[in-house]
Amino acid sequence: MKVFNAVVRTVTVGLLLVLAGPGAAQQAYPGKPIRFITPYAPGGATDVIARLVGQKLTESWGQQLLVDNRPGGNTVIGTEALAKSAPDGYTIILVGITHVANPSLIHTSYDAIKDFAPVATVTSNETILVVHPSVPANTLQEFIALAKSKPGQLNYATSSTGGPTHLPAELFNMLAGVKTQHIPYKGGGPAVTDLVGGQVQMMFAIPSNVVAHVKSGRLKGIVVTGTTRLSALPQVPTFNEAGLPSFDVKNWYGVLAPARTSHTIIDKLSAEIARILTLSDVRERPGSVLLHP
Repeated sequence: MKVFNAVVRTVTVGLLLVLAGPGAAQQAYPGKPIRFITPYAPGGATDVIARLVGQKLTESWGQQLLVDNRPGGNTVIGTEALAKSAPDGYTIILVGITHVANPSLIHTSYDAIKDFAPVATVTSNETILVVHPSVPANTLQEFIALAKSKPGQLNYATSSTGGPTHLPAELFNMLAGVKTQHIPYKGGGPAVTDLVGGQVQMMFAIPSNVVAHVKSGRLKGIVVTGTTRLSALPQVPTFNEAGLPSFDVKNWYGVLAPARTSHTIIDKLSAEIARILTLSDVRERPGSVLLHP
């Protein structure tokens, strides 16, 4: 009799689970902490944006969003980690133009399009040319003349090869007819640190990484892309104003999940990130004034 009762209980529980559907056996998303990969070292724009969005997601969902810095390999190390992760919504990544530039520059173990699911576009930004105060140039034309007089002697820092601080520099070399030397780092944070310290002379930087340094005089802002000047640095002219209108580049940041992540999870992440980007304390936060959808 005991055996019979045990069998009945087992069958009954099984039938209840079947009738309740898969939702009864699965925890509502998110049911545990989420890992948010940034493929750069701490301190750069990607890291700052990930932490800002991550903090708000944590507040919204009550589950910790953990920023995981995976620098190196021209963002390949962090991106490979995502590609190998389970498509369950508990590992995502923040990427920029390096993600789509890499296939043209290096071999990767993943397909930049097929192996990932787009979640959200977070922001875009202009590019600003900044130099160390020791560089004897205050305008674009003065800087071009200096670079022409010292071919290969001015070093520019970048957050990675083929990324948003490297490609603009090479485009500038072509359009201005100059030759400057590339010094790659593992993120915008270390690159800016060495620029402020005078180890390198220049950088085509993400504005949010250098606004404070320009305001304090630790760096000089020479010129910025876009049709209008930055509200945070109104004294810095645009390339169009400075006489090089053909130079115009933008960077963007977006969130990806592994391919085959369910549409339900993607939609929930996308909607919540979109909501976060409308919050006044996100859009107007000091130091993040350029963060916008």
